[in-house]
Amino acid sequence: MANDASTVFDLVILGGGSGGYAAALRGAQLGLDVALIEKDKVGGTCLHRGCIPTKALLHAGEIADQARESEQFGVRATFEGIDVAAVHKYKDDVISGLYKGLQGLVASRKVTYIEGEGRLSSPTSVDVNGQRIQGRHILLATGSVPKSLPGLEIDGNRIISSDHALVLDRVPKSAIVLGGGVIGVEFASAWKSFGSDVTVIEGLKHLVPVEDENSSKLLERAFRKRGIKFNLGTFFEKAEYTQDGVKVTLADGKEFEAEVLLVAVGRGPVSQGLGYEEAGVAMDRGYVLVDEYMRTNVPTVSAVGDLVPTLQLAHVGFAEGILVAERLAGLKPVPVDYDGVPRVTYCHPEVASVGITEAKAKEIYGADKVVALKYNLAGNGKSKILKTAGEIKLVQVKDGAVVGVHMVGDRMGEQVGEAQLIYNWEALPAEVAQLVHAHPTQNEALGEAHLALAGKPLHSHD
Repeated sequence: MANDASTVFDLVILGGGSGGYAAALRGAQLGLDVALIEKDKVGGTCLHRGCIPTKALLHAGEIADQARESEQFGVRATFEGIDVAAVHKYKDDVISGLYKGLQGLVASRKVTYIEGEGRLSSPTSVDVNGQRIQGRHILLATGSVPKSLPGLEIDGNRIISSDHALVLDRVPKSAIVLGGGVIGVEFASAWKSFGSDVTVIEGLKHLVPVEDENSSKLLERAFRKRGIKFNLGTFFEKAEYTQDGVKVTLADGKEFEAEVLLVAVGRGPVSQGLGYEEAGVAMDRGYVLVDEYMRTNVPTVSAVGDLVPTLQLAHVGFAEGILVAERLAGLKPVPVDYDGVPRVTYCHPEVASVGITEAKAKEIYGADKVVALKYNLAGNGKSKILKTAGEIKLVQVKDGAVVGVHMVGDRMGEQVGEAQLIYNWEALPAEVAQLVHAHPTQNEALGEAHLALAGKPLHSHD
C-alpha cells in the first residue's frame, strides 16, 4: 500500500451518505480540511435507494388514487393505468437533480472527494484505490443494507428487497410484504395505489409497531378500507417458489401466495470486512458503539448514521454528522435527543410522531400522571376538504409539558415541524393554545388539540 503522506486531513470520512456528507459539508464550512470517501455515489441510500425514490413512488401512487377518485370532487378524469417506465423516469429525474446539486455543494465547499471502496487501516488512516489517506480524525459512516431472515434468500426476482422493488419493471399483480414497519407499509401503500393485491405479514401485534398503539390501529383501519390485507402476530416460517410466484408459510401454518415477496424486515449495518474491529473499534452485532457525542472507544474514530444503533433516519444521520464536525471544530454541540426527532411514515394515510408514546410515558411517569387527548380530523375543515380521516393524539404529563404528539392522516408529515417544537421546547398545552393557527389548514388541528387539552375546546366536544 503506497503511503500518500503528503496530506494529513483534519477529517477523513468513510461513506458519503446522509451522515457522512453532512459531516463533510459542515466540517469544511468550519475550516476543517476534509476528505470524503464513497464507493458508489454521494448521497447514499437515502438519495439513491431510500427516502427520495420511495417518496416519489408514493406520490405517483397518490396521483393514481386521485385520478380514480376524482369524481367525488366533481372532476371527471379517466385513469388508464400505470406507465412503469415513465414513473421510473420521474423518480430518476428527481434523484438526478438532487444528486447534481449535492455534487455541486461538495465541490463548492472544497471537500476532497475520493471515489473508491475504502477500508479503515489504522485509527488515523483509510486505504482506498491503492493509497493510504491519513487523517487526524476518522468518521465511519458506511450505512446499512436491507436485511433478510435466516433461510430466506433474496433472489432479486421473486423474492426481493426494497432495492429491487425501487427498480421493478412492472407493477406486480400480487405482492406479499414481509414486515409491517416503515419500509413495508410504504411499499404496500404504493403498490396498492398502482393496482396490486397486497398482503402485509407482521410478526408483532400491530403495523408500525414502534409507533403509539392508537396510530397503529388507525393505520390498520385505513388499510382495511383501502383493501390492503395484513396478518399480525404470527412470525414467518418459510418461503418457497410456486409455478408462477412465491408461497409464504407462517409459524401457525397459514399460507399466502403472490407473484412477489418483498422482504422488509429492516436494515443491517455495513461494517464487515472494513477493518473496524482490527483497529480496535468496539462493535455489537455489526453496529459500531458510540457515546452521545458519536465517539467510539478509539479516541480518533467517530461513527454516525445507520452504522450506529440509533434511529435509522436520514435526518438523524444529518444531525449526527453535523454534531461530529462541530465537536472536531471546537464548538460545543448538544447531543441529539432521539425522542425529540420527528418520525414520519409516508404511506396513505401518513403516520407522524415526535416524543414518546402513551405507554412509554406511563412507564416513566406513572399511569396516574399521564393525560392523553385525541382530536379527530373530522372536525378540521382542510382535512374534510381533502377527504382524509385520522387523529392527532397528545400525551401530556399531568399539569406539565406535552411529551408526545402522534398524528395519522394525509399530509400529517407536514405538521410534524410544529409538533417537534412543542416537544423539544417542553411546551405546556396552554402555551400552544394561545398561538393562532391559520384557518383552514391541517396545522390548525394541532392548535385545536392543544385548545382541548388546555380545557377550552373550540371545534371539538369537551
